[in-house]
Amino acid sequence: MDHRHNLPDFIAALLRPEAYPHPAADVRLVQTHISFVLIAGDFVYKFKKPVDFGFLDFSTLERRKRCCEQELLLNRRLCSEIYLDMVKVTQENSGFALNGTGNVVEYGVKMARMPEEGMMINVIKAGKLDREQIDAIVDRLIPFYQQAERSPEIDAFGAATAVAVNILENFSQTEGFIGKGSLTREQFDRISSWSKAFLAQENRFNQRVAGGYIRDGHGDLYSANICIADKIYIFDCIEFNQRFRYCDVASDVSFLAMDLDFHGLHELSEYCIDRFSQLSGDSGLRGMLNFYKCYRAYVRGKIGLFTAADPAVDEAVRKNCTEAAAKYFALAESYAV
Repeated sequence: MDHRHNLPDFIAALLRPEAYPHPAADVRLVQTHISFVLIAGDFVYKFKKPVDFGFLDFSTLERRKRCCEQELLLNRRLCSEIYLDMVKVTQENSGFALNGTGNVVEYGVKMARMPEEGMMINVIKAGKLDREQIDAIVDRLIPFYQQAERSPEIDAFGAATAVAVNILENFSQTEGFIGKGSLTREQFDRISSWSKAFLAQENRFNQRVAGGYIRDGHGDLYSANICIADKIYIFDCIEFNQRFRYCDVASDVSFLAMDLDFHGLHELSEYCIDRFSQLSGDSGLRGMLNFYKCYRAYVRGKIGLFTAADPAVDEAVRKNCTEAAAKYFALAESYAV
């Protein structure tokens, strides 16, 4: 079934190989709840959907431009070779062009395409993820967090009251989905009451702040955003909202561990946390692990629900997202003990 009729005109135009200044034999479109991603030859072009979810506002061209600029800047911290440039889509007489001379209708980010088989999710699916690769990822992350920005402003995001904003927002945004297939009332109640009880232990959070563990981190650290190639590439950090990126290092690393759990790799998940805690000297990370794993699993479940509810996605994607969401909510519940 062809869904091109649901696409913006400029995306439909960019599905044609001749729209590019380089060879692009088979242009492929991948959609998320916030992006159109065009894979064209050796490059990837990413455009932001004009959506406003409250926690993310891409509703105006100016905001999307600003987020593209931030995306380049922030992602160059972990993989400068991949984030090449900002591109403009311009309106021309014959339709649309990349970096043309007409009016700008959209901004996007141009990236070097990474090898499909190196994408961590594909390495996992092939059953090839091992300790050596986890070591390489941890070795890449530790200096990143040591160098990541820290300030009183960033520290404030580690306090229980600030963390609670993100946690409680998840619950309010998913309440309408309870009992509709992916999330049961019992799961919702158990996860929310357990999370609130943990948040009440303000001292735990204060200790993490005092220890210097609140940093300008990645915010979306899981297998979809890691490539294992000639070296480790960690891309697609959260550029659109500081409160998702200014967080406890434990929140980021717990996301990676939760993701390994989600894929049934519990032993590697444990190994990853042990290795990171040991080499970074962060002995307090374990005490925060289940709390942040639960939070991250719940966020992934929420995104599954949002994506499934998007009228632009097709039936197969909707089904996949609904099933994945149910699995994430069950996993979130398993941490709430």
